[in-house]
Amino acid sequence: MDHGLSTAAGSIHGLRPLTDDHGDRAPSTVALRAAFLPSMPSSPTGSGSYTTRITHEQRTSGERQGRAGCEQITPVRQRPRTLYCPPAIRDDPVLGEEVNERLVAWAEEVGIYPSHLDMVRSANFGRLMMLAHPETDDPGRLLAAAKCGLSEWAVDDHIVDGEVEAPRHELIGQRLALCHSVIDQAQLPVRYAPSLEKAVQQDPVARALRSALSNLHNHATTTQVRRLRHELAIMFVAYNQEGVWHTQQQAPPVWEYLMHRHENSFIPCMVLIDAIAGYEVPMAEFSHPQVRRAFNLAGTATVLMNDLYSMGKEEATDYSLPMLIAREENCSLEEAVDRSVEIHDELMRSFEAEAAALAATGSPELRRFLAGTWAWVGGNREWHASSARYHTPSSTT
Repeated sequence: MDHGLSTAAGSIHGLRPLTDDHGDRAPSTVALRAAFLPSMPSSPTGSGSYTTRITHEQRTSGERQGRAGCEQITPVRQRPRTLYCPPAIRDDPVLGEEVNERLVAWAEEVGIYPSHLDMVRSANFGRLMMLAHPETDDPGRLLAAAKCGLSEWAVDDHIVDGEVEAPRHELIGQRLALCHSVIDQAQLPVRYAPSLEKAVQQDPVARALRSALSNLHNHATTTQVRRLRHELAIMFVAYNQEGVWHTQQQAPPVWEYLMHRHENSFIPCMVLIDAIAGYEVPMAEFSHPQVRRAFNLAGTATVLMNDLYSMGKEEATDYSLPMLIAREENCSLEEAVDRSVEIHDELMRSFEAEAAALAATGSPELRRFLAGTWAWVGGNREWHASSARYHTPSSTT
């Protein structure tokens, strides 16, 4: 197995561009999108490109149109851009709604988003999991992913960005440490353990994380749960970094922000792709440096897409790639958005190329996981394009 991956890794660095002079795709890339999952959609344009229109400004109702993943969005004030991204593989509104309603009930039970359950319902995280995990139609498995995802979002909304609680950035590290104590259960001496448990019970985010991880054990192996624990620890490091920016009133340089987005991305959600689908990528392959690189390229691309879609709802004190590029390069926000789209597309094309090379020599499970990652990105894009978390009702259809 390692020999095969080494061979693939060797070919990665020597890959030629995935398009020839006429824009046609290399066979290995076509295989990544189509052969590994029979339902992987083909190109909507005939040339192999997957595009989506995006604008961070409000959109007028009824102006989205398109085919098989192409969105033509007419902005109110800002011209649309094209992102290089696959379409969603499936859209089952009934399944998504069922998962979403179960998720809202769970959120009320564990106490996250008190007085904000309507916001949780309208964000439609259940739809996200339905779109991003097209290999299963089991609402219980999708709910397991949704619980993990919502508890991760709650860390940001409760502790970092302050969308639910008043932000106290000087306490980010302390609260994250408490949350981590349930992610990787802290083992205290008998005399002190009750004090920790009392603190956990008083923190809704810690309770939600514990509940989500406990439920995940019903659908994932111990190794897969351990993967998620590891990714959450990385994300917490990034949240502490953001806390420093706020408390020190720093605007990070673009390179540091991109490093931050590498650590604070959708990877904790994406790492469950095989678990929710009911199989497992061998650890030797999953942890291989070239597999890790490809997976992280996709993870960073997804969160930079989030930066673009969320610009309309952010405060002036928030951080996003376009805002920081505009500041650092002394350019207009229009130009900064263009540059951000270029960075996103570079990451997506790199993932596509490297995943295709890895799939050529990897196990069937790895090929399935890489195709599942491609599908996850497409589902994530579709959710961002329609979720009330990023759009007002009048701006989506």
